[in-house]
Amino acid sequence: MDYQIFTLSNGIRVIHKQDKSAVGYCGLIINTGSRDEKEEEHGMAHFIEHVIFKGTKKRKAYHVLSRLDDVGGELNAYTTKEETCIYASFLKQDYERAIELIHDITFNSTFPPKELAKEKEVIVDEINSYKDSPAEFIFDEFEEMLFKNDPMGRNILGTEQKLKTFDEKMIRQFMHTNYNTDQMVFCSVGNASFKKIVKWAEKYFGDVPENRRSYTRPAVVGYLPESQTIEKDTHQSHVIIGNVAYDFNSNKRLHLHLLNNLLGGPGMNSRLNMALREKNGIAYNVESSYTPYYGTGIFTIYFGTDEENLIRSFDIIDKEMRVLRNKSLGALQLHKAARQLKGQITISSDNRENLMLSMGKSFMLYNQVDPLETIYQKIDEITATDILEVANEILNPNQLSYLIYQ
Repeated sequence: MDYQIFTLSNGIRVIHKQDKSAVGYCGLIINTGSRDEKEEEHGMAHFIEHVIFKGTKKRKAYHVLSRLDDVGGELNAYTTKEETCIYASFLKQDYERAIELIHDITFNSTFPPKELAKEKEVIVDEINSYKDSPAEFIFDEFEEMLFKNDPMGRNILGTEQKLKTFDEKMIRQFMHTNYNTDQMVFCSVGNASFKKIVKWAEKYFGDVPENRRSYTRPAVVGYLPESQTIEKDTHQSHVIIGNVAYDFNSNKRLHLHLLNNLLGGPGMNSRLNMALREKNGIAYNVESSYTPYYGTGIFTIYFGTDEENLIRSFDIIDKEMRVLRNKSLGALQLHKAARQLKGQITISSDNRENLMLSMGKSFMLYNQVDPLETIYQKIDEITATDILEVANEILNPNQLSYLIYQ
């Protein structure tokens, strides 16, 4: 992967990969998310992601939204536990237009009171829509159970009560504390020279006042496995089984990604999908996932099934986990699992928007981006013993937590 990097004097980092496509992609990734909120700020990171679109010193909300739409481009944003991202896709001739707009909404938003009030209602509707979807809402409740009394456990959207208290002063205080220039990466993939990208980055981001981070995220401690069953008026039972997992600096991170992919990843031939859906027909959706964070991580297995099949589903999943804990993968199994993961990573990186975002996040966290060949080599170095060790740590039955909606 041929990419070039540059750091502005205020600490904002720039990474670019030149590409011959007629479409360009760029974004600003900020190492700030819901985890960085104080209790009274619960939901603030996500709220800001919404309201920065609602007007700047030189644009009203309509003009913000139309700036790229008028030329066939798209402007978007998202918030996670640890990051906020504002990004765009556009025709290559509109590169500077996109960069200027991302700068304008990030650093020149005015937060008009009427717009804040309207957006609070929008987010309340978003919160309620999650409550209407048990297959999504259960993940928030599981994380609250996993990380009790810690910002990591709080959902990203916040609460209606907290949203009502947010005003411009609170927004600006949160941004001043957490939108640190040394925690920002401007990332780009498209048909523009690196010289031009640096020129535009200097022009639009170079004058942003330096504001380096003065705090370190506290460690998450005190996990204890727990089981809860909550009565819900749903047609299916919804279940999450999970554990805390390796953080993004762990040398076992890639091992768990491979194990997760094998157990319940996106492939239709994952062990859980084959066992529950294909062989027994008792679950429409079953999946596992692993997300690493700073100082911690989350591993989960989710499935939905009719209540009469609940115990049977648990037995099947327990069996699949037990096999992974007790039986080493054969050489052919390991080779196939590694090849599948490499293929998925390669196909994902062929989507230029995915590439731009993953490249930016990697640079933000590690100050480097591994080329595909290096990732392939790391995957090929994983042994059956590595997988067995990780399975016994993460799938340890004495360390698993359970949340059941029925």
